[in-house]
Amino acid sequence: MPIFWLGQMLIIVFAIHLGWFPAQGMRSMREELHGLDAVLNVTRHLALPAFSVMIFYIAIVSRVARASVAEALHHDYVLTAKAKGLSRRTILWRHVLPNALIPVVTVIGYNFGHSLTGAILVETVFAWPGIGSLFITSITNRDYPVLQGIFLVAAVSVVIINMLTDLLYAYLDPRVRSSHARSA
Repeated sequence: MPIFWLGQMLIIVFAIHLGWFPAQGMRSMREELHGLDAVLNVTRHLALPAFSVMIFYIAIVSRVARASVAEALHHDYVLTAKAKGLSRRTILWRHVLPNALIPVVTVIGYNFGHSLTGAILVETVFAWPGIGSLFITSITNRDYPVLQGIFLVAAVSVVIINMLTDLLYAYLDPRVRSSHARSA
C-alpha cells in the first residue's frame, strides 16, 4: 500500500470517523498554546503522519531484528558463553545484541532515502509544512533552483546517514575496526 494512500486512510478513520487526531496541519490554529501544551499539540498533529511513514519500515526492521537475533543465538560464541556460566542477560547484551544489530543498522541506513521520499508525500497529504510542501510548490512554480537545493539536501543527508551507518559498523563489529586498522 503506498504511503500517501495509507495517510489518507488514516485521516478518514482516525481523524474524521473517530476524531482522535487532527486531520492536517502542524498545530491547532484556534488557540495560542505555550510550553508543554504546545509540544503536546504538535505531537498530536505529528502522530498520523509519522505512523504512516514509519509503519512499513518498522515492520521491515523488526523482521530483520528477529531473524538476526535468532541466527546469533545459534553461534558457537553463545554456546561458549553459556559454558562459562554467564547469565542469559549478559549473553544477550554482550554477545548476541552487538552481532544482531549489524543487519538492523544496514536496513535502517538503506531505507533512509525511501523514508525521506515517503515523508515528502505524506507532508503533502497531511498539509504539514516542510520540505514536501516546498517540493510540491517548487514543481508547480517551476522553481528549479529550489528543486536543486532540495535534491542537494536530500543527497547530502543520504550520504551522511550512510557514513553514520559505516561508523556504527566499526563500533558494533570489532572485525571492521581491525580490518580498517590493518589497511591504514
